[in-house]
Amino acid sequence: MSFPRAAGILLHPTSLPSRGGIGDFGPAAYRLVDFLASARQGLWQVLPLGPLGYGNSPYSSTSAFAGNPLLISLERLTEHGWIDRAKVDPVNVGLSPDSSPVEYDHVFAHKMPLLFEAARNFVRRATGDGLRRFESFRAENGWWLDDFVLFDALRARYKLESWNQWPHDLAHREPAALQKAREELAADIQIRSALQFAFYEQWRALRRYCSERAIRIVGDVAIFMNHDSADVWTHRELFRLNENLEPEVVAGVPPDFFSKTGQRWGNPLYRWDVMKESGYKWWIQRLRWATQTCDYIRLDHFRGFDQFWEIPAGAATAVNGHWVDGPRDDLFLKLREALGGLPFFAEDLGYITPEVHALRDRLQIPGMAVLQFGFGDEGAHIYLPHRAEGKVIYTGTHDNDTVVGWWHSGAAEHERRNAEAYVGRCDDGIHWAFIRAAQCSAASMSIIPLQDVLGLGSEARMNTPSLHGGNWRWRFDLSGLTSELAAKLAHLAELSDRLPKPFAALANENFAA
Repeated sequence: MSFPRAAGILLHPTSLPSRGGIGDFGPAAYRLVDFLASARQGLWQVLPLGPLGYGNSPYSSTSAFAGNPLLISLERLTEHGWIDRAKVDPVNVGLSPDSSPVEYDHVFAHKMPLLFEAARNFVRRATGDGLRRFESFRAENGWWLDDFVLFDALRARYKLESWNQWPHDLAHREPAALQKAREELAADIQIRSALQFAFYEQWRALRRYCSERAIRIVGDVAIFMNHDSADVWTHRELFRLNENLEPEVVAGVPPDFFSKTGQRWGNPLYRWDVMKESGYKWWIQRLRWATQTCDYIRLDHFRGFDQFWEIPAGAATAVNGHWVDGPRDDLFLKLREALGGLPFFAEDLGYITPEVHALRDRLQIPGMAVLQFGFGDEGAHIYLPHRAEGKVIYTGTHDNDTVVGWWHSGAAEHERRNAEAYVGRCDDGIHWAFIRAAQCSAASMSIIPLQDVLGLGSEARMNTPSLHGGNWRWRFDLSGLTSELAAKLAHLAELSDRLPKPFAALANENFAA
């Protein structure tokens, strides 16, 4: 699928300076959208929006379909009568909007109880259109919601233990045990269903606000699932698990220049043969849901659809893995048939074989170019703007340092020399030289992390892949979104022929949260 020529920013909602110690879908999100509209940006890219699992990473979620309740705006809940405003105003419990880094332990301890109180109030008081919308949401989404909220309630009951450590009858999903659990946890399940309802009501309202301003949402889908997720618990037959319901093989990548032992991610691998027998039903559901909640989708670790690195579960590193063929064209032909198209682009960074490029080209799925990667040896030139036709170009991604941080402490001397030769010296900073190079490139879409738009250094890095702990915490100050900055971006969007084009706004609804 070809994409329109457009410009946008990359910013995960957790980075917004919202109330509750973490960014959310509240007032700051709408302020950001207003800034994007005035800056003539047509894209807002987010990271995966699912409930957080290991390490608070958005790429480590407990569900392929549920939303992260921490992204629910407390302010908007007060506007719809879910909770008293006085409960969410006190500064002394860390609920004031600011730009300090996310402290996840604090957020879980202080924001989650308020969200549960609000959901409990809604369940008890809901009438009229709000109740009708809630009942409709539950009925339409029961195919994923029923299992997720039961999983979530059981996970809380068993103190966040992995599901395969639960009592045998629940781990093995024996019908009588599931029914008993649903009855015992009925009130908790209702509340968790209300939280999912609130999440998607607020997300749809924000998406509508974007669509009215010709801004499309770019979503992100991780290729693998956490073992400790509702999806693996519910669909055990689709994953490579042993008799103890533990992964028998896990995902990762082999040793390379950056790591002598490779990366052992630990996600269970798929039984692609079983998935094929079902017509890839779970994948179709997953990506249909993704395209219903976002306009375009970035497919993380696209290489894994061609070949994936299979590591014995008992191995401590990725050294003793081997390549195994993935589903390749077969999966995507089924997806195209079911979805009517493939509104995806591929994360195809790193060492990518000719076979992966050929698969992507056959499917007409664009790849990515990251400017920071383009100034090494000759082989790195594939990431430079003049080689980016039809791709989605970035100055950097969520896994990169900021351009300013990279320039001052990460780039080798020859990379800085090559970059200056390519983009020239820049009076307004190296980040603007990179932004102009990306926007004026042949790429279809140009997406710039907000950190680079603001010219921030390494302190604003979102994620360092090799660092365990301390990631996903960055937040910014709204005062940086000035009218002068918007005008500068708008002028560049106009000159580079990336002005947003209006499209049909989402349906006007009376949202209940």
